[in-house]
Amino acid sequence: MSTNVARTGDGWWVEHDGRLTRITTKATTTAELLADRSAVDTAAGAPDPDGPSLQDVSLLSPVTVPARVVAQMVNYRSHARDSGIDPDTVPPAFFRKASGSVCGPTDAIRCPGHVGFLDYEIELGLVIGRRIDVGTVVTEDDLAEVIAGIVVTNDVSARDIQLTRTQFYEAKSYPTFTPVGPFLTLVDRDELAALERLRLTLGVNGEIRQDSTVADMIVKPVRALTLLARFQALDPGDLVLTGTPGGTALKSPGPVTERIGALLPPAVRWRAFFKRQAGNPRYLKDGDVITAAITDPLLGIDLGRQTNIVRGPARGAAL
Repeated sequence: MSTNVARTGDGWWVEHDGRLTRITTKATTTAELLADRSAVDTAAGAPDPDGPSLQDVSLLSPVTVPARVVAQMVNYRSHARDSGIDPDTVPPAFFRKASGSVCGPTDAIRCPGHVGFLDYEIELGLVIGRRIDVGTVVTEDDLAEVIAGIVVTNDVSARDIQLTRTQFYEAKSYPTFTPVGPFLTLVDRDELAALERLRLTLGVNGEIRQDSTVADMIVKPVRALTLLARFQALDPGDLVLTGTPGGTALKSPGPVTERIGALLPPAVRWRAFFKRQAGNPRYLKDGDVITAAITDPLLGIDLGRQTNIVRGPARGAAL
């Protein structure tokens, strides 16, 4: 049965129906908490009826930093189609995000002044539970040891930086560009086996923009972690983002426009592309409220709800 763990400025907690029970532990990092699982289990088995309410505390990211933050690129069939790519031809690909981009589930997302096209990407985050050495082959049998828990994440992206400079690392690594939480949901073998039922939902100002299940994922966690381990070791507490469904603000301009654009010099092509994008109302702007949640009502899994307000310049800053 899943256990929701929360973190505040003064410690770790288990959540029960909106109320918190303190975990008696000396852990200060996610890795240390995962190593003190008996303390988590004790708190989970003895809910405190007088514990603080979620509404009365300020939650931090349950994934502490520094940590490795790795993300999968174009890993949902619906996102591939939005990007003008045949889902059956998408090669597995990864990129890193700076751990300094991690923020809490209610923190403001700060848009730098030079970024004009800010986008959202709800993603299921996997929190690593044991060391994965380079060369490790992850199997279904040991997945429950490799993945300790799952979290809601948002891979916030500066599209003008990402596309004009082909610079994923910068575009996705500004401070506050990876909201995480509210909960680290510890899951067991049966729950991991049913990950495909998890539903990812993201809204902006009350309008649902992304709504899909993990069943739409192209490269599943077992294969993804094995491929990642060909070149990247992972440690307990590290975070792997597993891709986003369709529905982001950025979409392919269409095959005809792409063929015409391919004839233009890169600088001209990108100026033309973002001139068109300036009329796209789905990019984030100052004051927008983003909500994100991941749930499986059938198994009673609820990773909680993020609510982040965008603070920064309006769309269309100079490239």
